[in-house]
Amino acid sequence: MKYLILIHSNPKPWAHPTSRFTDEGRALPVAEHEDADRRFDGLLTELSASGELVSAEALADPASATVYRWRSGDSLASEGPYAETQEHLAGFFLVDCASRERAEEVAAQFAGPGSVAELRPAYVWE
Repeated sequence: MKYLILIHSNPKPWAHPTSRFTDEGRALPVAEHEDADRRFDGLLTELSASGELVSAEALADPASATVYRWRSGDSLASEGPYAETQEHLAGFFLVDCASRERAEEVAAQFAGPGSVAELRPAYVWE
């Protein structure tokens, strides 16, 4: 079953890895970031080797987004992020796991300082 792990964050400035640019991330010592980087690299290596990692992308600054809304039978484009929120979508990882439990185990490792990881099953079109 495929699951999408959505990373929500609001770094200032917008940069990746986002955890280094959030208030919480800036408060951590460099050694903690280096350790987290090693663990994350290990996780990605594990997911790639097992075939569970399908795709992943980091996203550009929400200020560079164009939003399209349906209005009066047509679409209306506007600049900037989708909503005025504390956190924006910073990136995603699509994984293919044998069980929901495995997907939860993986997703829990994606939350970082100043960021939230959301796990959502991918809908299968039939």
